[in-house]
Amino acid sequence: MKLPSQQYGEFYQRDRTIHPPAYAPAYKTSVLRSPQKSLISLQNSLSEVTGPVFGADELGPLDNDLIMNYAKTGLPVGERIVVHGHVLDENGHPVKNALVEVWQANAGGRYRHRNDTYIAPIDPNFGGCGRVLTDENGHYVYRTIKPGPYPWRNNVNDWRPAHVHYSISGSGWAQRLVTQMYFEGDPLIASCPILRTIPSEAAVRQLIAPLDRNAGIQLDSLAYRFDIVLRGSRATWFENAVQPDDPMQGE
Repeated sequence: MKLPSQQYGEFYQRDRTIHPPAYAPAYKTSVLRSPQKSLISLQNSLSEVTGPVFGADELGPLDNDLIMNYAKTGLPVGERIVVHGHVLDENGHPVKNALVEVWQANAGGRYRHRNDTYIAPIDPNFGGCGRVLTDENGHYVYRTIKPGPYPWRNNVNDWRPAHVHYSISGSGWAQRLVTQMYFEGDPLIASCPILRTIPSEAAVRQLIAPLDRNAGIQLDSLAYRFDIVLRGSRATWFENAVQPDDPMQGE
């Protein structure tokens, strides 16, 4: 069996024109977190183009069900939703067995974290964490409670839109992505200081999950679709490798 590095080689450089600048004073914590010197471009190392391999036996049966995986005395409070989508690379190829990890606030906008002191109550039946592996087609799905917005200490009366945090691990460490998903129609998106650091409106739209009426559960849950694009690789194709004529394009 060939290693990912033997099959694909290095990953493409990220397109920095659609990423927010590391230093964005309107987002106050970036002032101290941003690097003080220019970044240096380095060739991908073997440890970066090969990555961790995850198997279904490493995940629990309720890991992708945030409604049930922390329930103790009843069901969590809030709007039940399903989130699904595809994880693709920049070439439009599905990334199978990618680990998709999510974490979020509860329906009131509070995290189960000791440093979260927001006045919204902690839900005793909601942990706010989950994970799922993509299938052969790069598809993933989980269900959860729609998170609530919350105020934060950035500027006076700044609020975070409802969002879910994502960490995606693909076939190599250099492909790993940490991002956030927002919900279509949220009026707080336009004024969010974090989202306003992104220079491209098209890039902002890639972070917003549209409502997917066809994927909901009747009389139970609405659904949202969130497709994810990871860094592609400079593939070395062999004669027996399938090369789609019109590969899917990520959103």
